[in-house]
Amino acid sequence: MADTIVDAVTRALDEAPPRNFRETVDLAVNLRDLDLNDPSQRVDESVVLPGGTGQETQIVVFASGETALRAEDVADEVLDGDDLEELGDDTDAAKDLADETDFFVADAGLMQDIGRYLGTVLGPRGKMPTPLQPDDDVVETVDRMKNTVQLRSRDRRTFHTRVGAQDMDSDEIADNIDVIIRRLEANLEKGPLNIDSMYVKTTMGPAVEVPA
Repeated sequence: MADTIVDAVTRALDEAPPRNFRETVDLAVNLRDLDLNDPSQRVDESVVLPGGTGQETQIVVFASGETALRAEDVADEVLDGDDLEELGDDTDAAKDLADETDFFVADAGLMQDIGRYLGTVLGPRGKMPTPLQPDDDVVETVDRMKNTVQLRSRDRRTFHTRVGAQDMDSDEIADNIDVIIRRLEANLEKGPLNIDSMYVKTTMGPAVEVPA
């Protein structure tokens, strides 16, 4: 096992065979001593990565008025109440949008309608929008989400999350992993004792164990 997180990341990058595409770097986390049939013991966290994700993050904003105008400069798509109603009548289009989008943001006033029209599509995917309160800045919110990953175990002992890209610096990726580990240790019932092991790897490369 590597001595430090940086060592583990460096090995994972160095040992990855050359590919003709830009690989992501992922972290696999194995949990233990948790009853994951109990939703309260599952991992479900949004974490902002200090080094960024190294990938494009698709963000859709549901809004109108000035919020919608400002969102057009930073979001991949901006939809209003009429668009929302149309998606509610077209389940296939709603599913496609949900699968293509990493995060949704919505004016708080639209959340009830989103639940009615899209709840059955977004809810099971864990993609219900982050509500924008009147004092929230949509630009800041979207920019923050571009560097955000979701940690979600569901009922599985092992889950994966993106921590960077192959062409990022090892230190940046290691910083991202460190933030994730700190969040997990702070929120798991028994802290680090609930983490069995962790591995870092590129998309197609070998897994390297990350030191606890």
